[in-house]
Amino acid sequence: MPITIKIPKPPQERPLREPPDGPHLIGICGGSGSGKTLVARSVARALGPDHVLLIEQDSYYKDLSEIPLDDRNHVNFDHPTAFDTQLMIANMRELLAGRAIQLPLYDYTRHARAGYAETFPRDVILIDGILIFEDPALRDLMDIRVYVDTEPDVRLARRIRRDISERGRTLESVLEQYELQVRPMHDLYVEPYKKFADVIIPQGGLNKVAVDMLVTKVRALLRKS
Repeated sequence: MPITIKIPKPPQERPLREPPDGPHLIGICGGSGSGKTLVARSVARALGPDHVLLIEQDSYYKDLSEIPLDDRNHVNFDHPTAFDTQLMIANMRELLAGRAIQLPLYDYTRHARAGYAETFPRDVILIDGILIFEDPALRDLMDIRVYVDTEPDVRLARRIRRDISERGRTLESVLEQYELQVRPMHDLYVEPYKKFADVIIPQGGLNKVAVDMLVTKVRALLRKS
C-alpha cells in the first residue's frame, strides 16, 4: 500500500516549534474508525515506553457530570466544542517544556471525567484524535502531522464493532449517532483538515510499510535530539 508524502508548508504558514532538541510532539489524526489509534500504538510499541508517551484526545472530553444522564447521550461528541481543547493545549505545552501534567481520565459509560493521572513527558509525545488538526494553536505545536485515510464504509464497520463491544452501545444507537453526528462532523471538521498533514497513511495501522516509515522518521528525530 502506498504512503503519500506531502510537501511541507512554507514557514509563514507553519511556524516551527523551538527549541528543536526538546520532546517531539507528533499528531495522528483521522476519522472515527480510521485506524489512527492502531498507528499510534504501533509507533509507541516499536519505540518503547521509555521513549514514547501516548495520549488520546478522548481524554479531553468535557466533564458532563453536571448534566442529567439522559441528556448526556444527546451531546454531539464529534464537534470541537465537546473537547476541552484549551486544557489539552496547556498540557502539551507543559510536556514539551519537560514538566509533568495531570492527565484527565474519561469514563465513556457516564460521559464524565473519572479523575486525573500524573503523567511525565517522554522524548516523543504521540497524540491521536479526530479533531487534533482543527485548532491551529494545537496544530502548530506538532513536529509531525500524520493523517490516517480510510474508506467511510470501513470506518463505520470498525466503529460499530468498537462501540458495541467496548462501550456497551446498541447497533441502533451507533447508527443513529453516525448519521446525525459522526458523518456530518467528519465532513466539516476532519476531512478538510487533511490538508495540514505532512504524511497521509492509507488504510491505517494495517499499512505496515507506512507505519515502518513513520517509525524510522521518529527514530531519526530522536538521534538528532
